[in-house]
Amino acid sequence: MKIQFSTKNMTIPDRVYSHAEQRINELDQLFLGTPEASVVFSAEKGKSVIELTIYTGSTIFRVVEKTSDMIVSIDAAVSSVRRQMRTNRARLAKNVNVDAFEKDSDEVIFIPEVDRYDEPSYQVVRSKYFEFGPMTVQEAILQMNLIGHAFFAFRNEERDDAFSVVYRRNDGGYGILVDKA
Repeated sequence: MKIQFSTKNMTIPDRVYSHAEQRINELDQLFLGTPEASVVFSAEKGKSVIELTIYTGSTIFRVVEKTSDMIVSIDAAVSSVRRQMRTNRARLAKNVNVDAFEKDSDEVIFIPEVDRYDEPSYQVVRSKYFEFGPMTVQEAILQMNLIGHAFFAFRNEERDDAFSVVYRRNDGGYGILVDKA
């Protein structure tokens, strides 16, 4: 497995990197092909945080674990990915389109800035580009849950590849926005 490590405002000892590499490589046998992993180490309110994202074909697995120790956070993240795979094993085998979209590491974040007239202006600080492949609504909901986001954009193959967005509702259900064009 190809693993890319990064940190946010902290230094990580070599033993933590080697432990993370060893534990994440244990997941390699569960994937077809050669998956890529992105690992971000950080600290938040006295907790050790690890963000683990694994890209395999068109499927993305993402977990964030916060504990009092970085080694424990790594172990928890690997366990969470295993749990996601076990929970969604049947759906992953049947419903996920291979190459439904291409991954890219940039994303769009809007941060309001206050100008001299106290009117907010919005500045794009990152951009994320995807090649949206067609998938069903069920596949899009599965992918949204796997990456842990509240929404997911896709081309809806049930509606002639119309641009659509599925989202998680506050009541626990799901909603969909579909382009009328």
